[in-house]
Amino acid sequence: MKPKNTICLWYDGTALEAAQFYATTFPDSAVHAVHHAPGDYPSGQQGGVLTVEFTVAGISCLGLNGGPAFPQTEAFSFQIATVDQAETDRLWHAILDNGGKASACGWCKDKWVLSWQITPRVLMDAIADPDRAAAQRAFAAMMQKVKIEIAAIEAARRG
Repeated sequence: MKPKNTICLWYDGTALEAAQFYATTFPDSAVHAVHHAPGDYPSGQQGGVLTVEFTVAGISCLGLNGGPAFPQTEAFSFQIATVDQAETDRLWHAILDNGGKASACGWCKDKWVLSWQITPRVLMDAIADPDRAAAQRAFAAMMQKVKIEIAAIEAARRG
């Protein structure tokens, strides 16, 4: 059964390539179906890949090859909670090594300009710490990072 809610991501002809990358990079991700255009459309021709059904980390998505009219922005991002530094590093480098770009505070963009937050659970726990001074120290440590380093967050939280 198809989910009731699906995130639609707009691509400029590269939805299948992106979905295949996500499926091989993120756990609980897969490409489920590829649908070809039944006729010509503004950014493609009959028979070309129109949509791709896939999941990213358990989230249902539809990649739409809609053309260049609507580029991705940071207003939408996937936040991937990681359990340790090895997983953080693996996902971060998978995105960057595949044509992506680093940003700040654990954010990066893939080669399709989709934004990702590769966020260790330790960071989320630290920022939510009821000890507000510890939370502020962890937050300040995060603000100085590009890729999040768990050891730095833990050290800041401890003071």
